[in-house]
Amino acid sequence: MTEKTKALSVTAFATLLLVAFMMGANHVAARFAFNNGVDVMTAVSFRSALTALVVGLILWQQKVQIKLEAHHKKYLPLIGLIIAVQSVCLYSSVARLPVALALLAFNTYPLSTAFWARVLYKHQPEKAVLWSMPFILVGLALALDVMGAASGLGASEHWAQIGSGVAFALAASATFGLALVYTQHETVGLDGRVRTFSSMSLVGVLAVAAALSQGGFHLPTAPAGWWGLGMLSFLYGTAFTILFTVLPRLGVVGNSAIMNVEPVFALTLAWALLDQAIAPIQLVGAALVVGTVMWLGLRKR
Repeated sequence: MTEKTKALSVTAFATLLLVAFMMGANHVAARFAFNNGVDVMTAVSFRSALTALVVGLILWQQKVQIKLEAHHKKYLPLIGLIIAVQSVCLYSSVARLPVALALLAFNTYPLSTAFWARVLYKHQPEKAVLWSMPFILVGLALALDVMGAASGLGASEHWAQIGSGVAFALAASATFGLALVYTQHETVGLDGRVRTFSSMSLVGVLAVAAALSQGGFHLPTAPAGWWGLGMLSFLYGTAFTILFTVLPRLGVVGNSAIMNVEPVFALTLAWALLDQAIAPIQLVGAALVVGTVMWLGLRKR
């Protein structure tokens, strides 16, 4: 291995970690916004509109040719609609759960992806995915404290507090898995920047329409909320800019498994900034989920 290749590999790894950090920080910033008057539709509207604008400027600056085939025109709106539902569900979960737990429940999306691939395209799940299922589910059960032992509340009261948040996170996982499967099979040959611009634009339009139908945007009621709204939009848009400008030049796939350390960053930031802490046994569960998902992405095929 040459020195140049080694340096490039370190740069790629560091860039992936930076993207994971920004994605985790984006959700912590969202919680600040939600705690200070912002609702989910307002957050999704601002985030998606800014990201669509940034990616659109990238398309214009790089003079990307937009060539859509018939099946692209059919499936791009569907994928955008699914991503819109996923975005609302994930932020709804972040508004209700400790940030790290919301992201851990969402991180079950490899199982959702395997399920949808089987249902829609008759793909047999890989043995590695089947072997990973018990580890992910056990880790998630520990992280969520399903019996309410770590919280001391008991199962019934504990689930009364976290049930809706977990449901939203799992719905986000299911819809994200569906979007990934459709993207893999129905957007072959389409530039990733074009696909992202299409999805984020549609998400933004739908979110703005939904917000206006509910009486308009719910803007922050305190400076911390403005910081949260601004940072969640900035971090998400910047992360996507890096995904589609820097990482392709480094030869790194945008959805690399390294970025699945996002819940770890979110856990640390939420503990430091939001005073959200989880019990040691929940940390074990979190490590099991993150480790298994990373192993799935990093394994040799």
